[in-house]
Order: sequence, then structure tokens, then C-alpha cells
Amino acid sequence: MYGKTGVDFPQRIVCLTAETAEICFRLGAGDRVVGVPGTVRRPEAARDRARVGGFTTFRLDRILDLAPDLVLAFSDLQRDVVAELVGAGVGVLCTNQRSLDEVLQAILVIGGAIGRPEEAQGLVGDMRDEITQVREYSSSWPDRPRVYFEEWMDPLIVGIRWVSELIEIAGGRDVFAELRDRRGAAARVVTPEEVVRRNPEIILASWCGKPVDLAVVLARPGWADVAAVASGQIHEIPGEDILSPGPSLMVGLRRVHEIVQAFQESD
Repeated sequence: MYGKTGVDFPQRIVCLTAETAEICFRLGAGDRVVGVPGTVRRPEAARDRARVGGFTTFRLDRILDLAPDLVLAFSDLQRDVVAELVGAGVGVLCTNQRSLDEVLQAILVIGGAIGRPEEAQGLVGDMRDEITQVREYSSSWPDRPRVYFEEWMDPLIVGIRWVSELIEIAGGRDVFAELRDRRGAAARVVTPEEVVRRNPEIILASWCGKPVDLAVVLARPGWADVAAVASGQIHEIPGEDILSPGPSLMVGLRRVHEIVQAFQESD
């Protein structure tokens, strides 16, 4: 594919995260994606591409064998493989989004890099419209339930910024909202006792690709009296819907909104 200046855009793209693969396919460049991580879920066609590793564990030789002219990466957690690829002479675009605005910006950046800027603008516009619609709908609710999101269970790690923002857009109130500006997971560790003290009315959990064990949550000392536990308001959210910072966050937003709305109606 050539741009207006005659420059050849990347023809062989390797994606190191699920959301970068999804973005490429959503922008109409899926035919140029030659490699994906094992965590890829959307779209189904992306699963047919060569697998190059996991989120932080990659085979450099597999990536290089695919002869990519662009590798798409995400976050400081992939800095080691990014450094190796740059050292091997491969072009790498690594985004590091944490907020919803940064997610939308990353889509625009990737769209420009692969020669699909107009498609990226359209996708971002659609996502902004959905965010606005959900926000306006939930703004009419007089009360916002207290929501605790658990990203990991040992130690307890609460949600990254975009998760906290999704909870608020969906009509909830993140009980650890003050921690969302902390970019690293280690800075978002909380104690079980503090969760009990804040007494969430809804618990959402997504353990970074590991199935949530509700029995573990229910068995925590002192948690039986937590409002969410007592009323059975504990919900698992698939990681691909809420921890993958790309278009699939809209799936997560809809799910969280449904949970909060059901809580409002039952209350």
C-alpha cells in the first residue's frame, strides 16, 4: 500500500499484543499482519496468524523469521523484546497508554503508521460516541454503587486507569479511584483489610488471563460482611474485554454498564 507521497507503508506487521492485532484488523490491514501473540482473541481471523509468544515472553527468532517491516508493541513491560528488535534492525512502534484518551490516541498513531488514518479516525469516533452514550445514560442515576476492581489476587492489585474510568462512565464509583494515576501495577497494591473498610457494593475481577476463582474471594477473612459478597455481586470480566487497551474496551464498558444497571434495578 502506498501513501500520497508514494511511500510504501508496512506490508509485514507483527503484533506483540492482542489489541494491536485487533486494531490492524479493524482498520482494514489484517491481511498485512503476519504474526500475533498467543493471547489474541479478536477477530477470529487473527488467530490463524503465526504465534510469536506471550505478553512478555517472545521468541526473537520467530519474529525475525517473519521478516517484519514493523512490529507493534505495548508498554514498558515489553521493553526487553523491543530493545532486542531495535538492536536487530527492526522498526518498532511501542505505545504506552494508560487512560482511555491515551487508548484512542494510540489507535490514531497506529492508524497513521500503517497508512490507515481515516479508518482510525472513524474507529475512534465510534468509540467516543459509545462512551458518550453510556455516560449520558448512567448520569441520570441518583446513586452510584461502590465498585472494587481486582486485576490480580496475590497481592491484591486494583484496576489500571482506563478500568477506573470505564467504571465511572458505566455508572459506578471506583473505591480506589485515587490509585488510578499510578502507572505501574506494583503501585496499585492494596490490602484485603482496606477493601473491607471501603465496603464495595460490586466486585469486578479479571486476573490477567487467569480464571477468577470465586471461592478464593469468598473465603478471604472478613470479606463475608462486605456488601458485594453478602449480596452475591461478584462478577468476572474477561481480560480480553477490559484489560486489552484497544477497541475491545467497548465490550467491557457494555458489560460493566449492564452489571451496574442490574444492581440499580435490584436496589
